[in-house]
Amino acid sequence: MIRLPNWLGDVVMSTAFINAVRQLYPDSLIDVIIKKELGSIAALIPGLNNIYLFSKEEHKGLGGVFRFGRSLRKGQYNIFLNLPHSLSSFVMARASGAKQRVGFSKEGGMFLLTRPVTKPANLHRVDGYIYLLEKFAGKAVTERQVKLSADRAAHINDTVVINFNSEASSRRMPLEKGRSIINTLTNTFKNITFVIVGSPKETAFTDELLIGLDNPDRLQNLAGKTNLKGLAETMAASKAVLTTDSGPAHLANALGTPTVVLFGAGDETNTAPYNTNNLQVIRYGKLECEPCVRNTCKLYGVPKCMEMLDEIKIIKALDLHLNHA
Repeated sequence: MIRLPNWLGDVVMSTAFINAVRQLYPDSLIDVIIKKELGSIAALIPGLNNIYLFSKEEHKGLGGVFRFGRSLRKGQYNIFLNLPHSLSSFVMARASGAKQRVGFSKEGGMFLLTRPVTKPANLHRVDGYIYLLEKFAGKAVTERQVKLSADRAAHINDTVVINFNSEASSRRMPLEKGRSIINTLTNTFKNITFVIVGSPKETAFTDELLIGLDNPDRLQNLAGKTNLKGLAETMAASKAVLTTDSGPAHLANALGTPTVVLFGAGDETNTAPYNTNNLQVIRYGKLECEPCVRNTCKLYGVPKCMEMLDEIKIIKALDLHLNHA
């Protein structure tokens, strides 16, 4: 059993870990637990046998978590690999009755896991997950690739997907800068439709972003209108994805779609999309505070590192895949 992380980007990055488990334990059944809100993405992860959806609302508190864990005992799991490092995930692992429970030794992991591992510093998130497996298995993992099974569509549309959202305001595109970038894009690439995406709770931001823009006939607003599987299909059929440092950046990268990621507060050495093919990371890079890795901009209020992004660099990065369409 693998307890997957709680955020979209981390779940996507964990696909390399799942593939590594398959490499080291080729004859094993591999089941996963995933947060219910992210459940539709699990269907795109290769190599899984069973998928269990977990909801904090349905299983409240540590008691609910423990009861959910006990329900897994019928699987008679030999190994429980725990990727989050929260107390609730450790309780779930303990309740599962798995003979061996492996995870990072934080927030009670030392007592509830049979094999707690000290989390390494300054590793990319993907490499950190695989480090956990290597320490447990005593074997090196040679193949590391973040991959989802919804590969690039056979017929690519004349579209570019834009995601300017993020859970953290320090990584979200400021409205005026977002409008400026979109106007520059639609005035540069005349035959491209730009598809704006976002989750249901991001629709208000996206609606405001699109007010008064040039070339509205080539702007399509899908925010709140797709689930994760639908978002993946939209990205797989597009020529490129332009996105902030967020879960959809990892989703696009795992699908093999050319991806341009705009970084501000985040540290790309640890959390950039992992596959380097068809990936370009752009940041301003001239502020002493970059990257602050904070969820809010304490210094400027609105993240100046995002406001100062070079639009010419963005155009050049996309032009590699659009050929002045």
